[in-house]
Amino acid sequence: MSSSPALPASWQYDVPTNGSTRLPPDAGYAKALTNQGYGFEAAIADLVDNSIDAGAESVVVHFLRDSERIVSLLVLDNGRGMDDRELDDSMTVGRRRDYGGQALGMYGTGLKAASLSHARSLTVISRTKRSRAAGRKLTAEGIEDGFRCDMVDPEFAQRQIDVYDGLIEWHGTIVRWDRVRAFETVARGQSDQFLSEAISRLEMHLGLHLHRFLTNGLNLDIAVWDVETGEETDHISVDPLDPFASKVPGKAGYPRTFQAGVEGVGEVGLRAHIWPAKSKQAGFRQIGSLLERQGFYFYRNDRLVQAGGWSNLRSPEGHLVLARIAVDLPAASNEVFSLTVKKEGVEVTPAFTRGVEKATDGNGTFFAAYLADAEEVYREGASRAVVERPSVIPPGKGVDPKVKRAVAEELPVKGGEDPIRIEWVTLADDRFFDLDRDGHAILLNKTFRDDFNDGKRGGSNDAPVTKTLMYLLLQDCFGLGRWEKKRADRIEYWNSILMASVLAQRERRARTIS
Repeated sequence: MSSSPALPASWQYDVPTNGSTRLPPDAGYAKALTNQGYGFEAAIADLVDNSIDAGAESVVVHFLRDSERIVSLLVLDNGRGMDDRELDDSMTVGRRRDYGGQALGMYGTGLKAASLSHARSLTVISRTKRSRAAGRKLTAEGIEDGFRCDMVDPEFAQRQIDVYDGLIEWHGTIVRWDRVRAFETVARGQSDQFLSEAISRLEMHLGLHLHRFLTNGLNLDIAVWDVETGEETDHISVDPLDPFASKVPGKAGYPRTFQAGVEGVGEVGLRAHIWPAKSKQAGFRQIGSLLERQGFYFYRNDRLVQAGGWSNLRSPEGHLVLARIAVDLPAASNEVFSLTVKKEGVEVTPAFTRGVEKATDGNGTFFAAYLADAEEVYREGASRAVVERPSVIPPGKGVDPKVKRAVAEELPVKGGEDPIRIEWVTLADDRFFDLDRDGHAILLNKTFRDDFNDGKRGGSNDAPVTKTLMYLLLQDCFGLGRWEKKRADRIEYWNSILMASVLAQRERRARTIS
């Protein structure tokens, strides 16, 4: 057996090198970039993160559609914008910029990876106070063709910004997705249903993960625009969905903070909450499976990056669904907490779980006592009798999201039924409303629309009080088998009485004006 040169003394700990070479990414990397597994809502949230980092006070997620299909999606903001050089940097695959300590961005890949995971074409148009409108367009084909990025015609860039002049006045950015894969799979005639479901999921995701920013004044809207008529067909404001905002604590003395000594990090605060048993508040019940939503909620710079889970401390259990713990991640980078690229989870080392097990509050109470308290509140609530309320078909399009949320909090919802939409349509002069039972719709006479909007043009979710009252009165007329004469007669005399009331309101308003 021939002898070989001896390895250096440090071979167990390091591998020596004797030179280097640069290896640019292969064009095939485009497939990896567009296959990052971003969920639709997570991808949009990543774009909104960029808007927040740019100092935006208002952000709009805008779906464009025509009569047959969903055309494209845009995310608009009134942040500080980007000039040509910054646009080039933002569209360079693999380039990382310097992120400030409070930035939500981390890896420099979110814009490209999130967008190209869903769209074959990504366009970014921007302008600053000191620079003209400019844009860059990146496509999957362009990346495969040597990472080619196309320059947007400056005149088009300016015209695109002019369309949104009410939001982008002196500075701001438009991120535009075209050839969106999910949109192209929507069958003809199914766009309304797809948008309704997509917007509902998006509203929940953004309201939850950005709830601290929304509470502190960020304006975030989701809108739908018909490119053929130029009309806005839907518009909602995203409200914060705070997973800790219970009206009363489940147990006196909570929330309370436990301090966990984590090796390599130092003290980490665990803000422990116990929800009231059987709470129907949106922040508890409308953010997903209760089993999955128990446990740790990690925040990075006020952005929720993990919504539930026990991070290897224990397994989810039904009797701990009331337990939620807010953890603000340390500002300094460390080896204990590792945030996923998509900002949907935090990987922790055993140092964190060891610290949690030994964590105590100011009185020396251990974290295990908190878990016991949460379990006790759950078991007491499970044995408590409650008044059964009638189940309802949920309200749908045309009803303000705040109302939808309140209905879901207060009443059990029937499964397997399409939501009841409410819309203004042309009806006979002697009809205030009508029912489309097959289409699950309450139809209001659009002749009277201005009367319930103070003479102003209303949006798709206008006249919330009127629509809510109509929903409460009429929701039990849907999902029935035989249509009884008694019920039909009720619809007729309600119509007569409501017609009298709206005409009386018109007369009163006319006298006030004169």
